[in-house]
Amino acid sequence: MHKKVVVSILSMIFITGVTCRQVKPQSGAATGEAQSYTSRRTAGITDNNAPVIFEDVTAGTALKDFIEVGGEKAKNYILECTSGAVAILDYDNDGKPDIFLLNGGTINGLEGKEKMPRSALYRNLGNWKFKNVTDKAGVANERWGMGVSVGDFNNDGFPDMFVSNYGVSRLYQNNGKGVFTDVAAKVGLNIEGWNTGATFGDYDRDGRLDLFVPAYVDFDLAKLPISPVDVGKDGNTGRNFCQFRGQPVMCGPRGLPGATDRLFHQKADGTFEDVSIKAGASDPGKYYGFSSVFIDVNDDGYVDLLVINDSTPKQLYLNKRDGTFEEIGYLSGIALNENGREQAGMGVGVGDYNNDGLVDFYITNFSDDSNTLYRADGDTNFTDSTYQAGLGEPTIPFLGWGTSFIDFDNDGWKDILVANGHVYPQVDNFQWGTSYAQQMTLFRNMRPDAKTSQILFERIPANPNSGLALALKGRGLAVGDLDNDGRVDAVVNNMDSAPTVLKNVAAGQNHWLNLRLIGDVSKKTPKDAIGSTVFATIGGVRQRFDVTSGASYASQSDQRVHIGLGQADKIDKVEIRWSNGETETIKIPAVDRILTVEQSKGIRSK
Repeated sequence: MHKKVVVSILSMIFITGVTCRQVKPQSGAATGEAQSYTSRRTAGITDNNAPVIFEDVTAGTALKDFIEVGGEKAKNYILECTSGAVAILDYDNDGKPDIFLLNGGTINGLEGKEKMPRSALYRNLGNWKFKNVTDKAGVANERWGMGVSVGDFNNDGFPDMFVSNYGVSRLYQNNGKGVFTDVAAKVGLNIEGWNTGATFGDYDRDGRLDLFVPAYVDFDLAKLPISPVDVGKDGNTGRNFCQFRGQPVMCGPRGLPGATDRLFHQKADGTFEDVSIKAGASDPGKYYGFSSVFIDVNDDGYVDLLVINDSTPKQLYLNKRDGTFEEIGYLSGIALNENGREQAGMGVGVGDYNNDGLVDFYITNFSDDSNTLYRADGDTNFTDSTYQAGLGEPTIPFLGWGTSFIDFDNDGWKDILVANGHVYPQVDNFQWGTSYAQQMTLFRNMRPDAKTSQILFERIPANPNSGLALALKGRGLAVGDLDNDGRVDAVVNNMDSAPTVLKNVAAGQNHWLNLRLIGDVSKKTPKDAIGSTVFATIGGVRQRFDVTSGASYASQSDQRVHIGLGQADKIDKVEIRWSNGETETIKIPAVDRILTVEQSKGIRSK
């Protein structure tokens, strides 16, 4: 049975998001709590006694020369504030994760008045050295990039990339020799408009990856909405101009037409067909889609689909196992927050934070609203546990984007990392309790309370020498063990500036294991095992990990499974539920290493 959700009229008209509106502290925070935070600036809060978790190593890498361009720095139009995705993928299969930084664009570039900025692929050479291989790889894009997701769509063993753009999107096919070719038109992915964080997944279990592409706004350059530079021109008094706390800012998405999401099914010949309407995933409400992920929420062996929308309800499509979906966002409790309100969703973290075997979600939202933690209760029901988990009031001043569950200390309990950054440069001109550039936030999982079993998260303060102390205009976030030392690192793509490469230097001697899964295509499992789930039992605690495409904020994290073991030096049991429905138990010979597991063949020897 699904929970009944009561939605008030007020919840349907309350406006949030990357939009222009007068806002108040919300999400259940007491007035005193909200006021205590609005008296602070989010950039520059440091603690000399805090541990150093991440070291900023950007300056020592080739990535320091990359600059993400998101339109003009004044941000007069909403198109200029949402780009900056990132992907961690091992494109050459040498065992060292590489980094792809997706660039944005300019309106002059769209109009042909100047060149569009270039995206960049950096090959991991080891020892924190990276080489720019963009030209050889052919992935400069030179379109207004909005999102990147990874999936081996042709099952040849090399990861491909779908790049969603404002304009025409691309499917970069990896030829296995370090070169990518845009085959989007060739395979039937003729996708135009403002598309965002896509996801690959085999929803019909035929062994071929399908593709879901959310869309944001039907944005027409010939009919640009009013902007701050328009006030006073041609008799424009700015009377209908958009505002944030009484100050004029760019408009959107409220008041702008939404765009339709699309689901593409891959056929046996390797081409794709648009099945959005047939499958029941066409988004007739034209919500403002930002991020998405195929994920099996009810453990029936078929991936479902979660879509994170800005200023409109989140959507959860339940796979009916007949090629169609049922949208159950309201019924499941995930469409709105605990107050029955839609929120301005940006990114999504996917993971089982309480180790109960069910997949949970962490959603980032606009400032003056909290991010949201949805705890899975089983039977496709979710509960907003944000405030009970201590994640409410600390996130109110921040505008969250990319996010991930990350076991940064390998203690076996998933923590939460968030990239933050405002969309209005004007906030720095007023004491509004927020700032344009913002620190990242890292929340430590404090494990279940002995009496209540409730899990609390505690924000780790930023040591001045830590990468967490940096004030960033963060957007996309990807995590992965870049140096293969057993600690998960992170990369943030920042608006109008260089990216941030964070090396995990967390103290401690906890053990770990990293698994790369290879599916058996003959058994209708995708080669990269997207849609598969790993269960690892250590000392009586059973952890869950899902191999996914997309999520975060329109970005892609390393698809290897990283398992924290705490002080345990062995794993009791590893079970793999492959995406074709088969279950396999793997015996792990030793820990603190990276292993490759092939379906039906076990651990592959080097």
